[in-house]
Amino acid sequence: MKRIGMIGGLSFESTAIYYDIINREMQKRLGGTASAEILMYSFNFAEVEALQAAGRWDDLADIMVGWARTLKKAGADFIVICANTMHRMAPAIESRADIDVLHIADVTGKAVKKQGLSKVILLGTRYVMEGDFYTKILAGSYGLDVMIPSAEERDIIHGVIYGELIKGVVSDDSRKKYQQIINRLIGEGAEGVILGCTEIPMLIGQKDVSVPVFNTTDIHALAAVDAALEEREN
Repeated sequence: MKRIGMIGGLSFESTAIYYDIINREMQKRLGGTASAEILMYSFNFAEVEALQAAGRWDDLADIMVGWARTLKKAGADFIVICANTMHRMAPAIESRADIDVLHIADVTGKAVKKQGLSKVILLGTRYVMEGDFYTKILAGSYGLDVMIPSAEERDIIHGVIYGELIKGVVSDDSRKKYQQIINRLIGEGAEGVILGCTEIPMLIGQKDVSVPVFNTTDIHALAAVDAALEEREN
């Protein structure tokens, strides 16, 4: 199999879920005592969060590229970034570290189109919802109409992620707030909802929503297994 280079700790809560899904799926497919070949660097997320809040994305790109190079040198065949937001640096990693990144928005877009949907809600950090690095893939490559919550709703969504979920806190009150936002947008024609933050599935699942839910953590982790089991070119 190909070696997966994981960049995690963004936060560790979701990285642990990635590791579990990838290895359980690998064992399911290969049987016996099989597990994935993984090389991982895990960030201290407090340092990453501080740079995000300060808007120091170029510094974050330099750091991400550096660790991608290290993982490649150690034998990784491709990179899995265990967070939606940090895919903002995916182009820099591919061009400067010369290694493929399995892009979370790409595999998510494929999953949405496979179900025949065209209009979806995108929930995530403020950086995902307000930036274009994610939506341009969903819209440009997959023709999706991406619905973004209002400014007030974005504040709520972002606040729950950074104030609760990355700390492992899951609250019924926050779940209800998310459901209210999702239901409002369903009323405006949304056919599905993308959980565009790898921590949101800790709070919201299919049972909580009346339209199809796209859990980007599951989708991305399973796509990593697919990629790892592809034949090497040489």
